[in-house]
Amino acid sequence: MPIDLEFDKNHIWHQYSSLTNPIKTYPVVKAKGAIVTLEDDTELIDGMSSWWCQIHGYNNEVLNKAIYDQVPKFAHFMFAGVSHEPATELTKKLLSITPKELDNVFYADSGSVAVEVSLKLAHQFWGGKRLKGETNFLKDKFLTINYGYHGDTFGAMSVCDPVNSMHASYSGYLTKNIFVEAPKTKFNETWDNNDIIEFETKLKDNHDRIAAVIIEPIVQGAGGMRIYHPEFLRQVRKLCDEYETLLILDEIATGFGRTGKLFAHQHADIVPDILLCGKGLTGGYLPLSAVIMTRDVANYVCESPAKRLFHGPTYMANPLACAVANKSLDILATGKWEKQVQEIEIIFNKNLFDKLKSLRLEVIDDLRGIGALAVIQLKKPYDTDYLQGEFVKLGAWVRPFGKLIYIMPPFVIERSDAIKLCEIAVQVIVQLNTQYIK
Repeated sequence: MPIDLEFDKNHIWHQYSSLTNPIKTYPVVKAKGAIVTLEDDTELIDGMSSWWCQIHGYNNEVLNKAIYDQVPKFAHFMFAGVSHEPATELTKKLLSITPKELDNVFYADSGSVAVEVSLKLAHQFWGGKRLKGETNFLKDKFLTINYGYHGDTFGAMSVCDPVNSMHASYSGYLTKNIFVEAPKTKFNETWDNNDIIEFETKLKDNHDRIAAVIIEPIVQGAGGMRIYHPEFLRQVRKLCDEYETLLILDEIATGFGRTGKLFAHQHADIVPDILLCGKGLTGGYLPLSAVIMTRDVANYVCESPAKRLFHGPTYMANPLACAVANKSLDILATGKWEKQVQEIEIIFNKNLFDKLKSLRLEVIDDLRGIGALAVIQLKKPYDTDYLQGEFVKLGAWVRPFGKLIYIMPPFVIERSDAIKLCEIAVQVIVQLNTQYIK
C-alpha cells in the first residue's frame, strides 16, 4: 500500500516541524547498509546515520537475529524487582569497555531521559552528603558551556544553551543554571590556557551551589557541532576534583566510535563520575540509554533522604533493546569499526575538506571534522528543507540545520558511496556559493 503523504502532512507532527507548515517528508520503504530506498525506488546514500545512531548500517543481519531470537522469549517485562539475561549481559559488557571506576548502570529509554536521571543523581548525591554531615552546601545548580545540547525534556533543556539553542523560548520556565563560554581552541590547535579561565572562575565562585558539571566531550552536538581541544576536558576534570563537583559526561552522541575513539572522553584520558550513552548503543534499532556511574555516586544517592532513586521508565532495560545492544557491542568488540572510521576520516579529508579548501568558496565560514563526522559551517543560515531537497535530488540523505551542513554516515558505508557523498556535498555547497556571491 502506498504511503499516504497527504494524511501524514495533515495529521502527523514531525520532529522540529510545524503542523500548519510542515517540513517536506520523503516516503522511505526500505534500507540496507548505508542506502535508503524511497517509495519510487530512488536510492539515497545515508549521510546522517539517523542522527548518530545507525552505526552498523540498516537491516544488519546480526542485529536482526538478536531481535528475532528474543521475541519468542518475551518482548518486555517491568524491571522493578526483576532481572533478565539481556540486561545482565549488557551491563557486564558496558562495564568492561568503560573506565573501571564506573561500576553500576541505570537504564533509560532515551538520551534526554538519561540526562534527567544524571541531574537527579547529582542532586541526591549532595543530599546524601548533607545527611551524613559531610557538607553544608546546598549544591542545586549545574555548570556547563555555551552551544551545548543535552536533549529536549525540561531538565535537559535547562543545561542546553539558554540563548543560542532551539530552547530559548522556554527560558522563563526553565531552572536557571550557570553557563560559560565554550572553549575556542580547536582539537588540533595549540592549547590556549585562556580557554579555561572563565570556567575556573565560575566554578570557584559558585562551587557551593554547583552539584555537577555536565558537558559533551570533544564534540558538541546539535548546539553547534563544535570540536574542541582535549586539554579543556583534562582541566575540567582537575577543577571538578579541586572544588568537589561531580563531572557528568554526555556521550549520547559521541559514544561508540564516532570520533575515532570508542568514547570521546578517551581523547583526554579522563574518568567522569557519571557517563551517559545511548544512540549507537543498540545500533539504532531500539531506544535505549545507559547512565553509568561510580560506586561513590550510587552510595551517596542511597544515603540521601529518599534512600533510593525515584525514577522508573516503563521500558527500563527493555529485553529487546538490551538483546540488540548486546550484539551491537559484540560488533564493536571485533574492532572493525576503527578501520572503518579511519577510512571515512581519510575520505572526508581528501574528497570533502581538501576539495572545498581548493575551491576557496566565499560561502564557507569553517571546515572541521573528527573521525566519521564532517562539518561545513556556512556564513549564513539556509532553509533546512531547501538544502535537504538539493541533497535528495543528487542522491544523498543529509539534513543540515541553520549554518551547518554535517555528515556522519554509518560506519559500514562503502568507500565508493562515501566518496560520492562528499562529491554531492561539494556540489550543493558550490551551488550555494553561486547564490551567496550574487
